[in-house]
Amino acid sequence: MTEFSSPTAFTKLVITIAIAMSCIGCVRRSITITTEPTGALVFLNDQEVGQSEVTTDFVWYGDYDVVIRKEGFETLKTHTQVVAPWYQHIPIDFFSEVLWPGHVHDHHDRHFVLTPDKKITSDQLIDQANIIRRRAIEGTK
Repeated sequence: MTEFSSPTAFTKLVITIAIAMSCIGCVRRSITITTEPTGALVFLNDQEVGQSEVTTDFVWYGDYDVVIRKEGFETLKTHTQVVAPWYQHIPIDFFSEVLWPGHVHDHHDRHFVLTPDKKITSDQLIDQANIIRRRAIEGTK
């Protein structure tokens, strides 16, 4: 075990290690979801992330299930592909994640347009219920 000749040498070593650790790279990945109209509730892979406009961090690249809900509008169930930038592919990602002296922010934007709910009259609702009842009794689809 190495002994330090003075407390100053130890302090210099600790400061050097702290500076080296602060220079380690880091990649932040985030996605912003906007909707038309705003204020819709947004879910990514069955996790509520907030109301639009919402920005959230993500861990992996790939396909994300997106569900957007707002009263008075049809629920939108879709997916979006988040593609990795060139510096996040193996083996380059080691340099951007570990060795790059600073922080990198990989940001993605997605915009979705909601369609208004279709207004159904009570007569249409009764007709649909009768059709479903008839199919259930007859055993047809």
